[in-house]
Formats: sequence, C-alpha cells, structure tokens
Amino acid sequence: MNETFTALQRIIENRRTTKPPKMNGQLIPDDQVWEILALADWAPTHGYTEPWRFVVYAGEKVTDFCRAHAALYKHHTTPDKFLEVKYEKLLHMGDQASHVLVAYMQRGDLPKIPALEEVAAASCAIQNLLLGATALGIASYWGSGGMAYHPAMKEMLELREEDTVLGVLYLGYADGAGAEGKRTVSLEEKVRWM
Repeated sequence: MNETFTALQRIIENRRTTKPPKMNGQLIPDDQVWEILALADWAPTHGYTEPWRFVVYAGEKVTDFCRAHAALYKHHTTPDKFLEVKYEKLLHMGDQASHVLVAYMQRGDLPKIPALEEVAAASCAIQNLLLGATALGIASYWGSGGMAYHPAMKEMLELREEDTVLGVLYLGYADGAGAEGKRTVSLEEKVRWM
C-alpha cells in the first residue's frame, strides 16, 4: 500500500464520535473550521448542484443556539411528552463544544436529480468534514436528536420546505483517546461479490 492510502486509512479507521459533554471546552481556531468546511466542499455532486450547507455557531453563538434549540423543544412538545431532563440536555449540549454546525441539504433547481441524491451528496460533505476534523485532532459529534428534524428547526434556520436538516455537528477537543472502534457485522456479510 502507498503512504497516501495508509494515511487515509488511519484517519477513517480512527474517526470516532465524541459526545459534546466529553469535550473539554478548548476553542478551535476558526481558520481550522474553515479548512474542514473546505474539505466538505469537495463532496461528490450530481449535476454540480453542491447541495450541502452549514450554519456555523462559534463563540457566544454556541450558547445562543443551544438556548434556541431547547426553547424549540419546550415550545413544540406537549406537556405529557415534555421531559425536563431532555430540555436541560439540549440547553447544555454545547457547553464544552467549540463550534456547533447545523448541516442541511439545500434542494437544487434540477428536479431531474432525486432528493435522495442531494441528501447523499450532503452526507458525503459531512463525512469529509468529520474526517478532516479527525485529521486535525478535533473531536466531533453528528447529532440528530432534539428538534433537528422538526419543521420548527427549519423555520428557525429560515430554510425552505424542500430543504432537509441532516443533523447538528458539535466540534471541540477532548482529552484522551476515543473508544476502541468496532464493527458488529463482518464485511463479508455486507458484500455480495459477483
């Protein structure tokens, strides 16, 4: 194997999810966040629609986002379903994170391209970003909980009906190594080689 493949393999195999409370509060330089956003921008795209979009919250805006996210949950959850613990979790989710990014697919103007392909392209952009973060020693968490998929989140972000939120990305630094990686289904069971 060549050095480039080996380096890429190491990054991919060592990418881990780090829950935001396990981050240490250390700030990532904004220019490094721009660097990993630039990697996201090289995702595959059908018809050059480039449907990936990111709303970046940094500094005090991280707290603002978490407050708004928790408020959405409180406002749009019926009293019988509301959980104070979930509200508090959303409120403090970014306390130790450096940056919070909301990733979404902005539907292009080419109706012949299925929305599924646009979601796939935007998801590839997110993976590029996560791998870039790993290469820079940045911890990451791709969250889909809370109100991420609720229409109220789209409204808060001023997205169009045809756009799709794909998750909330929390970036920061963490002390110590991530958990050991594992797969529970063998590769041979996932591949039909014809």
